[in-house]
Amino acid sequence: MEQIIAFQYNSFFFIKPESMSSLHTSQLNSLKLIHKGKVRDNYEIDDKHMLIVTTDRISAFDVIMPTPIPEKGAILTAVTRFWLNKLQHILPNQLTDLPLEQVLPDAAEREPVATRAMVVKKLRALPVEAIVRGYIIGSGWKDYQQTGAICGIKLPAGLQMADKLPEPIFTPSSKAAVGEHDENINFDATVKLLGEDLANQVKNAALALYKEAADYALERGIIIADTKFEFGLDENDQLVLIDEVLTPDSSRFWPADKYQPGSSPESFDKQFVRDYLETLDWDKTAPGPELPADIINKTSEKYREALARLTQ
Repeated sequence: MEQIIAFQYNSFFFIKPESMSSLHTSQLNSLKLIHKGKVRDNYEIDDKHMLIVTTDRISAFDVIMPTPIPEKGAILTAVTRFWLNKLQHILPNQLTDLPLEQVLPDAAEREPVATRAMVVKKLRALPVEAIVRGYIIGSGWKDYQQTGAICGIKLPAGLQMADKLPEPIFTPSSKAAVGEHDENINFDATVKLLGEDLANQVKNAALALYKEAADYALERGIIIADTKFEFGLDENDQLVLIDEVLTPDSSRFWPADKYQPGSSPESFDKQFVRDYLETLDWDKTAPGPELPADIINKTSEKYREALARLTQ
């Protein structure tokens, strides 16, 4: 009989994919669905609170796949909670103390989302994604090859793919609707969207959050190559960290012991899914293809390994 391998973070308990449940789409009849994103379903609780349910959906090339990754939502929720608690001295976040049992008193309705849900403050989300890059990869690498810069930020000549940057850089993007691509923007465009004072607050907060998280993760064998933060404003117009934080979905996590500049590193995220999809005769538009079991299992293992390294 195959041995069951498990690990625990606070109240979250994970086992091998064959024994894990999946939640592709949440169904909460007692709450109003106010937004369905690529991975998250947001429900209204009252004027001041909402419920974020992180499902097991996975997207690639901005297309939601029909096949879920078992327990992915619970893992991402655990990672986000971990970072929100660890980084709250840098910036307040939207977590509340309102218990889920009070929000969803029906146990049958609550059970499928229990490890995937966060009760949060309802805030005014800012219209930019605050991307911080510590290494040169992805769209940043393509931009650098063409212009010698990323989002208008001039970089030293002669950098290789995946090289560490002299200092982390703030390279925001505009938010796109589900199914559309975010667009990289420069800091001047961010100022036009947010105003100079708020744009600087977002930039400084994002860089501070990234630097502390990157240092911590590196001690545990994970390079955070880049990441995406989202921010909102509370009733007093104070900046607040919202949504997912430093997960394998919103970041590039690389194993430090396998890192080698000059090529695209192995990662702790959905790279198995992307690599598989690149082998198909698929035009990268919806609907996405079903994923085979080996790709699902390999992807799930990477997510679970990232959580284990960060929290144990």
